[in-house]
Amino acid sequence: FFYQTDVEICLIGGSCKSPIERFWNGNNTVYVLQKARHNEESDPMEESKTGDAIYASELLPKESSGPLALSVKRAKQLISLYTMVQNPNMTHLKISEPVVLPPLWIRCDGSDPEHTCWFGAEPLKAGNKITGINFYMVTCDGPTADKTCFANLEELKMAHKVKHRSSVVMTKGFAQYELIRAAAIEDTLVESESNICVDITWNTVDKILETPPLVSAATLNVALESGDPRSPVYQLYRELQFLLALAEGLKTGVTEWPEPLESESAVELVQEFLTDLKKKLDGFCISGNSNEAEKIKCDTAAVDSSIKCIFTERGDLDFAEQLWCKMRSKCVSSYQELVKCFTLVIKSLENGEIQPWIHQGSSNLLSKLIQQSYHGKIEVVSLSGITPIRMLLEIGLDKMKKDYVSFFIVKSRSCLLLQDYFISTSVDLQEQVHRVQKLHHMLEIMVSCTVLLQFKHENLFPLTQICMKYYKENPLNEKHVFQLPIRPALVKKFYQNNHPEVWKVDISSGHGPKEVKTTWQVSTNPPAEHITSNNTGLLSDSTVNGSGEERMYFITMAKCSQVHFT
Repeated sequence: FFYQTDVEICLIGGSCKSPIERFWNGNNTVYVLQKARHNEESDPMEESKTGDAIYASELLPKESSGPLALSVKRAKQLISLYTMVQNPNMTHLKISEPVVLPPLWIRCDGSDPEHTCWFGAEPLKAGNKITGINFYMVTCDGPTADKTCFANLEELKMAHKVKHRSSVVMTKGFAQYELIRAAAIEDTLVESESNICVDITWNTVDKILETPPLVSAATLNVALESGDPRSPVYQLYRELQFLLALAEGLKTGVTEWPEPLESESAVELVQEFLTDLKKKLDGFCISGNSNEAEKIKCDTAAVDSSIKCIFTERGDLDFAEQLWCKMRSKCVSSYQELVKCFTLVIKSLENGEIQPWIHQGSSNLLSKLIQQSYHGKIEVVSLSGITPIRMLLEIGLDKMKKDYVSFFIVKSRSCLLLQDYFISTSVDLQEQVHRVQKLHHMLEIMVSCTVLLQFKHENLFPLTQICMKYYKENPLNEKHVFQLPIRPALVKKFYQNNHPEVWKVDISSGHGPKEVKTTWQVSTNPPAEHITSNNTGLLSDSTVNGSGEERMYFITMAKCSQVHFT
């Protein structure tokens, strides 16, 4: 909502991500104040900008680029109003019973010499009584690669002691390293939101930018989007896309058929497949059964040996699954072609020319027809309308479910406590497809951690359980960050010689409500959304002459001070 036309007030709480989480560890609901986007005219309460104010206006994001910041002067006015309302000594305001408001944070435009980007205020309480206010000030400079601009830890500790009159301080470190690039074999970067990073925290910091000790606490953060062509399971992703196209066609009545990839049609391939089976039944081919599954493995010829050891195609494909592989690998390119393929199969079953093997418990329509053919008679199926599409979708769905379950049992040795949810046939086909998408996303995560980070069973198993639990309760979300506590030694080789994305030290003194903290941080990204990197060169007077390998950092300082009312 809005205040005096120029201020937009956001109430942030619950599961919302806090924009100031790196500088304030409160878990309460907070007010975030920022410049109202509809107010394009100059603020009547602000004086004309000169000097640093003109400089700051250059830093404001352009329209629609994110939240907008208020001037530092306006932010101070709002902090003062907030403080007066919370002060029980302000009797002239005639507030009978002061209400403890949520903490307040204000986005600032850096128009002061310190380049302030946040002001914050948080009530101090004793029971239901307000006893004071915690004030926060966050400043930002950079980006720069000039390490002479970095603070000295001993000087930071001394400044904290003097400011807060404390004789003893404690330090706590935090570092975040990006692993997905560090582990990449090639420099081919694909546009993606995927990210695997590790957050590391430790007590007692000895120097600025120190590498975290192995006794630290670490959390692996995995956010992975499916469909990266470099992924070892990219062929399976393409198979899933074909399945999704069929599901969409079943739902809308319009199927987008892929372009044929090869001169040989799916109909010709299915005919050859049926002819081979007929020869076996007639006794012309006595052996070779063990090689058939190998021959039919869905495009495994396109997958190199290093991938096969990560995700091995099952060797127990039944007739329906092999048929799916044939029709998918040659990309059935039209509804008419699909009808012709199934017509060939059903005629062969009716005439007793083939007696194919299928998995026990298969419930798709084609498997039912095959089971009936064992007794010499099958029901009449009209290959019209959506029936052919549904038949192909069903056998593809059954096949892919078995593929994923096989991986999770063999590779991660997961007991699949929740597997009934993912492979259930008691829900409609569209929901079954949605759950298979979840399985694929989990597979992408497990395979990436196996290939890039060399994870073994003891790490894959808990990560699998975390993913399964999340997806049993939530819809597909490839932007979700899955978190796994790990030992730093597990990924040390990927970060020990790399620059951190974020490195910070917290210097604190006091306990409970009297605790005060000073934070110094460097980060490759701006510490707030309203600071844009397009104009960030204006934030620092330093000149960078380093090589391109030098990491550019924003330097952020957060300070705290307390004011007591009684």
